[in-house]
Amino acid sequence: MVQSHLQFRDRFDAGRQLATKLVALTLEQPVVYALPRGGVPIALEISRALQAPLDLLLVRKIGAPGTPEVALGAVVEGSGAETVINEEVRMATGADDTYLERARQRELVELERRRALYLGSRARLKPAGRTAIVVDDGLATGATAKAALIAIKNQGAAKVVLAVPVAPEATLAEMRPYADIIVCLHPVRAFPGVGAFYSDFHQLTDEETIGLLRQGWVRGGTTGSAHSRRSILVPPLGLVGDLSVPLDPRGIILFAHGSGSSRLSPRNAAVADRLNDKGFATLLLDLLTADEAKDRRNVFDIPLLAERLLEAAIWIQAEPDIADLPLGLFGASTGAGAAMLAAAELQGRVAAVVSRGGRPDLAGPRLAEIEAPTLLIVGGDDREVLTLNQKALHALACEKLLKIVPGATHLFEEPGALEAVTDLASAWFEHYLLKPNQPPTSATPQSISQTSAVAVLRTAAEPLPSLEDANFAAVFDRFAQARVILLGEASHGTSEFYLARAAITRRLIERHGFTIVAVEADWPDAAAIDRYVRQSPHRPMHSTPFARFPTWMWRNKDVDAFISFLRNHNAKKLQGEKVGFYGLDLYNMTASIAAVLAYLDRVDPEAAQIARERYACLSPWSREPAAYGRASLTEGYALCERPVTRILIDLLQKELQYAKNDGAEFFDAMQNARLVADAERYYRAMYYGARESWNHRDQHMFNALQNILAWTGPKAKAVVWAHNSHIGDARFTEMGMERGELNIGQLCRQAYGRDAALIGFGTHSGTVAAASEWDGPMEIKAIRPSRPGSYEDLFHKVGADRFLVDFRAKEHDNLRRVIAAPRLERYIGVIYRPETERWSHYSYASLSDQYDAFVWFDQSCAVIPLPTEVAAGEDETYPFGL
Repeated sequence: MVQSHLQFRDRFDAGRQLATKLVALTLEQPVVYALPRGGVPIALEISRALQAPLDLLLVRKIGAPGTPEVALGAVVEGSGAETVINEEVRMATGADDTYLERARQRELVELERRRALYLGSRARLKPAGRTAIVVDDGLATGATAKAALIAIKNQGAAKVVLAVPVAPEATLAEMRPYADIIVCLHPVRAFPGVGAFYSDFHQLTDEETIGLLRQGWVRGGTTGSAHSRRSILVPPLGLVGDLSVPLDPRGIILFAHGSGSSRLSPRNAAVADRLNDKGFATLLLDLLTADEAKDRRNVFDIPLLAERLLEAAIWIQAEPDIADLPLGLFGASTGAGAAMLAAAELQGRVAAVVSRGGRPDLAGPRLAEIEAPTLLIVGGDDREVLTLNQKALHALACEKLLKIVPGATHLFEEPGALEAVTDLASAWFEHYLLKPNQPPTSATPQSISQTSAVAVLRTAAEPLPSLEDANFAAVFDRFAQARVILLGEASHGTSEFYLARAAITRRLIERHGFTIVAVEADWPDAAAIDRYVRQSPHRPMHSTPFARFPTWMWRNKDVDAFISFLRNHNAKKLQGEKVGFYGLDLYNMTASIAAVLAYLDRVDPEAAQIARERYACLSPWSREPAAYGRASLTEGYALCERPVTRILIDLLQKELQYAKNDGAEFFDAMQNARLVADAERYYRAMYYGARESWNHRDQHMFNALQNILAWTGPKAKAVVWAHNSHIGDARFTEMGMERGELNIGQLCRQAYGRDAALIGFGTHSGTVAAASEWDGPMEIKAIRPSRPGSYEDLFHKVGADRFLVDFRAKEHDNLRRVIAAPRLERYIGVIYRPETERWSHYSYASLSDQYDAFVWFDQSCAVIPLPTEVAAGEDETYPFGL
């Protein structure tokens, strides 16, 4: 019976038949939109016949609550992200606005992921003023096509055409109000299903879809791109490749696909498209013949795959338009092992290597022979491969770097994961693939010579006494009129930075009335120290304060001495005059939950029971809160947002009742509740990208500071201790200018103006306490002498042991102009990798705009840690280390 319905050999046949009908219509300015994946082969044939540009139109169904298989509506990508709702289904299922918005946002995330997967960084084709042809391989209910037609019309298409090979007559009737023209080869009354009309109706893979789209772009000139694209054959076996060459290419990247993949790998294609946009030529190559690919053993034959890359490199050198370009290798999965082996063989011919979720370890002992700078990119949740890459990193003797994409699994399918890969790979190749006589892309733009800059800086530098001299801190009295003074550090393990901050803070407390010390530490841990320095009653904690990695950051002899000073100082003061020690960070969620519950147990046992039930939502993730972010992402909405926020609201509503007993205890509970609510959002944000999570963290730190100031009183003044990356104004750094990140220093400047003083710290060389890996043991490491051309190098050439540079001073206009020219600045966190220092620890900044002043120690020493029993648990501050 089914055979009687057959009309098309496959989708290409259907596309050619449809194209014949559409050509006869002489449509003006046509643009073809395929509904993936089944519509792509058909749209490709139509695009070729009409010589029209080809794009995708991505649509996602919104399932009904409780019955997701029922279509409540659909959301279509594009400007405004058109949403079409079936009101009848909405009324029947009771879907409210909150459900709709959550479902819509979830599907929008998936739409962006799919566009990145299929199209990389290619811009959408706009239908405004053109004839938009919407193509699918057939209609059943038509829900997706209806949403697409409405959206494309709303985006300004002059005429909308629906083109399908087959559809039920009733469905076509429903489409007529939304399309100006409908072309259907076989409208049928009794509809057995779309597949019944095709001899070959197999499910298209992502790789097939990507390959077909690339064919359309190559042959149709569909995007107006300046790239030259062509299919090539690499001798002697005639391996098939896709070569894309932009105008005036800066280098060429040869791709090595992974096991079970081919040159049509959608992920490699997405990276290649981004590299094309950056000016690199790319060659995506099948490393096996069709017959070889049938034998799975060949997929893991690393020497064979590497040999194919060598053949491709020889072919490249024989092509006039690309022969002289610097060569980079990009390998995925087992292809990474082949790329490493090829790099070892080719030596100086290869300028840089990048591995994505790869197996570089498969190159074995040849890893040590690689000369080209090598970047290893691994998903944070790809645990087994991460371990193998860490071992490979150790075996490499070249310049090397391991970059982990938080929350990503092996295929980098999570939202934002593949984009992170393309950004990292692009930056690596941009830096290392240089034409002859071409300066590095990151070369410092300096309009003033190094010599004259040193001379100007030497004139402005104010020598500082030794740290033991009381006059050291007196130099900083000039900043005492500020309400908030932020003291930075260039590492989390340098004694001079801690001693200097302690000396300055002590003077601000004793001479200038500062009563708040707020540090880059978790609230509940710092609260235990605060009770000690105020001599308040001891309260048992969920765990030992600061017993989590990195323990040395706050459990060291320099901090211990400062804490003793605070306790002795407070012993002579009335309760309202005592100095408080507060944490601004948000990581110790478990301890904060325990603190809130302990407080409510004391003041309102009934409310404590309700809070326990609400916080129970987070209990499955208490030891691994990052897993909560993954779970929320999978579910598509904030699993625990409402219950933890409800606790915060309940506390606020009972503020007068609770606070009258003990205002300090209530404030502590409120801050812990705020921390839990913000941490819940932070762990969700981690899976949408580093920018979102970083910004959420620093916004929390700023909010915590403001809450402390408000609670302490209108005349309260605060000193903040945090890393330079947090206290230097992000707007004048690479993190702000290129990544859209903010920090507490920027927020303080925006809120307080000149009543906020931002003071950075730096050093040239010495030793530092840091780890080599996250959760690794503390080591005393030698700090490499500062990189030539960096700010640290400039300050070192002044030739003084210690000095202050005050960028606010009126007489230093020339200094500000000189120092404002962007240079590299060094940031060392709790992890220090000297072997990859340029990429791990330097980024560009404009120092005189970033800070109000800068303190320099030419030589420095590591902090001395206190003995600590390390608490087990999730590495919650990863990946920042700052």
